[in-house]
Amino acid sequence: MGGSPLYAANDPNLKGLSESQKELLTKFHKLFFFYLPRICNHCLNPACVASCPSGAIYKRGEDGIVLIDQDTCRAWRFCVSACPFKKPYYNWANGKSEKCIFCYPRTETGQANACAHACTGRIRFVGVLFYDADRIEEVAKTPDERLVDAMRDIVLDPKDPRVIEEARKQGIDENWIAAAQNSPSYNLFKKWRIAMPNHPEFRTLPMNFYVPPLSPVIHNAKAENGGTFDGESMEFFNSIDKMRIPVRYLANLLSAGNEQVVIESLKKQMAVRLWVRQQRVGDIGDSAAKAALSAVGLTPEDAFEIYKLVSLGTFQERFVIPETHRETMTTVDPRTMYEKRGTVGFGQKKQELVSRQW
Repeated sequence: MGGSPLYAANDPNLKGLSESQKELLTKFHKLFFFYLPRICNHCLNPACVASCPSGAIYKRGEDGIVLIDQDTCRAWRFCVSACPFKKPYYNWANGKSEKCIFCYPRTETGQANACAHACTGRIRFVGVLFYDADRIEEVAKTPDERLVDAMRDIVLDPKDPRVIEEARKQGIDENWIAAAQNSPSYNLFKKWRIAMPNHPEFRTLPMNFYVPPLSPVIHNAKAENGGTFDGESMEFFNSIDKMRIPVRYLANLLSAGNEQVVIESLKKQMAVRLWVRQQRVGDIGDSAAKAALSAVGLTPEDAFEIYKLVSLGTFQERFVIPETHRETMTTVDPRTMYEKRGTVGFGQKKQELVSRQW
């Protein structure tokens, strides 16, 4: 979409949009612009790993980061064509495939990866997710309309006593359990159901999540509703259906076409915005603000936590990254065609990984 009208006209994310809706995304005088930064998703079901004939690409057991072993890579470049997000690339200078490494030396020492650390907008968050690895195939086979919910279901509640007990049995360190319980990624993706994966229909189960942009701003919504907010009828939610950026486009981009998941996220953002405005300005009405939260299943405490994280989040709140206990890891050279073995991290359930015979 950032190229030219010729590229935009063939964008698959425009599927299902009316001509008037397409104009909002292609006509300069009506254009609504937002950034969509994309790095490697370090997927739970990575296509690049499955496609590599050399076995050079592997998903680390200790933290779920997907890496390319430069010694093993033979430049077949199947990873380049297999990845639906086009994150691996071929380096003509050294004859190897390369990709985002999630700054794993920083991650191992509890530091944020460089892109998140350098983000001036403070809109990137890094946290631990525990998930049920035995259900990956089941989730990958889920129909499009239920994919986002299935991905949320596979993520385990780190405060559930059964999850904690099982994590300890599997040797997961206490600092990882504590990090999962305070993970901003868990809160945004599963607890509050605001963030969504990019193109889950590719079935790679990507582990990067995005909060869809909300527009118009409150004064526009207020103007559309005759200058008042009606807490009983929730008329201010109607503006979501009249957004300059079509909900259908966001659904094609973030939820495999499921508009209801996107609308749920946008309504929650709108409700939090109304509640915060009432606290700061007081022109909405306490009952209307609380009714807006109640309508989307949020409490004032939830609204405060969401506002605190996404607007005023401190460095420690945005990046909850435990140090990796390298001394306890069993590391096997990937050139022997064995996968790494180790503890849970960044969405990787500890399990006995058998050798991959080719």
